[in-house]
Amino acid sequence: MNKVKTVLLLGLLSGLLLVGGEAIGGTRGLQIGLMMAIGMNFFSYFFSDKIALRSYSARAVTPEEAPDVYRRLEPMVRRLTQKMELPMPKLWIIPEASPNAFATGRNPQHASVAVTEGILRLMTDRELEGVIAHELGHVLHRDILISSIAATIAAAITYTAHMAYFFGGSRDDEDHRGGAWAGLFMMILAPFAAMLIQMAISRSREYDADAAAAKYIGSPDGMISALRKLEMGVARVPMNDASPATAHMFIINPFRGGGIARLFSTHPATEERIARLEALRHSGVVVS
Repeated sequence: MNKVKTVLLLGLLSGLLLVGGEAIGGTRGLQIGLMMAIGMNFFSYFFSDKIALRSYSARAVTPEEAPDVYRRLEPMVRRLTQKMELPMPKLWIIPEASPNAFATGRNPQHASVAVTEGILRLMTDRELEGVIAHELGHVLHRDILISSIAATIAAAITYTAHMAYFFGGSRDDEDHRGGAWAGLFMMILAPFAAMLIQMAISRSREYDADAAAAKYIGSPDGMISALRKLEMGVARVPMNDASPATAHMFIINPFRGGGIARLFSTHPATEERIARLEALRHSGVVVS
């Protein structure tokens, strides 16, 4: 169902781009906004892994540089990648006390999995296996690509709205623009709606990565226990250098927020993620 939801949300976002972008800036404005968004996100798609790893001062996990971490992580990751039929990703450690982890890379052949020092101290091996399986689930589902597509469409809508605000959009009759009021309404509403849809796509991908962790480990228990510890750990020890631009990458949102803020969150509520994992106990979705 999450896959269907993702497809529907991407379709809705695309429809918003076509209808809203046309009303805001006409055909020319829409084309310029889309080209700007593609240019920006093309760079991000190919280099986001290097940018993210460098921004968090990540160090490669190798037998020479981090032997203890390597001995703990490498067999676990190798076992999971064999089950998922994925290439072995590069492993990284982030010098950060807050417990968290993320996966990045434009495709499975260029994937990296990074964990913080805090999560290594906090998690048992069973819980850490759940975290790693979740991150590999993102790699398996090509969520970096899906997120990049969503970000590109949302950015195109925002760029088109900004251009229309500052330059008045296109007024050529050939562009078939909507009325002035419709354009003004869409100029305000479309970027807001695009952001909400983009966040909803991100949340749906988290549910699928959680389900992948339960499936390939053979039980949701490790992931459930890990999420409970992460929720408390991030609240107790916030991430000092967390950036809103990379918050969606982590297994749990490094920023706290409730109520209406959840609409703008890249992650579902932790209690809802746990509830869905609990529901998998009797579904038979396991790999022995």
